[in-house]
Amino acid sequence: MTRQFIDLSILLENDVITDPPFMRPKITYQTHSETVGELGHFFPGVTAEQTPDGAGFAAAEWVTLTTHNGTHLDAPYHFHPTMDGGQRAITIDEVPLDWCFRPGVKLDFRHFPDGYVVTAADVEAELVRIGHDLQPLDIVLVNTAAGGALGDPNFVNVGCGMGYEATMYLTTRGVRVTGTDAWSWDAPFSYTAKKVAETGDTSLIWEGHKAGRDIGYCHLEKLHNLEALPGHGFTVSCFPHKIKGASAGWTRAVAIIEE
Repeated sequence: MTRQFIDLSILLENDVITDPPFMRPKITYQTHSETVGELGHFFPGVTAEQTPDGAGFAAAEWVTLTTHNGTHLDAPYHFHPTMDGGQRAITIDEVPLDWCFRPGVKLDFRHFPDGYVVTAADVEAELVRIGHDLQPLDIVLVNTAAGGALGDPNFVNVGCGMGYEATMYLTTRGVRVTGTDAWSWDAPFSYTAKKVAETGDTSLIWEGHKAGRDIGYCHLEKLHNLEALPGHGFTVSCFPHKIKGASAGWTRAVAIIEE
């Protein structure tokens, strides 16, 4: 038996646009010769030329991020202060690890237009198409048009999103981790804002996220390579970084296929 690993995570980088301007990451790179000052904290007086290889100390990076940069897992606390009928919503350091290493399911919604809000009927029809009976704790990943738009300046406005009913369809069946290759689990804000302006219905804002008030769940955002996955028959590993009391944590999401 062989094991194939498929990287489902995007790069954290300065130049490829994956977030709106106000929340883009910033990475400052230091070469070996640029960290000689740090070397002096441990070995006073030693110069770069005197180090064992004459190259200096060590390469390093300074990174400015939000917990929602890059591929990350959102905790229920991100969506609302409470979950499951009024219980305190758990933070990322409290997410059960058992949720984060489970059989994966991929729903292919790349054909839906940007801004489309996926319904429960859409989810059910796709599960029938791929021939999968949803099981508790399956990790359900949504492949949208945004997967092919990474780096496009308009990335945050690309892809469909999961509505309240679609999200509840999954969580009422025991799903606790979902994911998308789009910027958000919900439809892009630019489309939702137009609907809210036209109807005055503010319940449309983040309706998929806010389903977490009723049943606590997590979702992965800004996944990548979902088009390389089958509809099912793989395992997803998506353990989040353990940040105390945080609403999200970065993850190196990976799909594992046993062949």
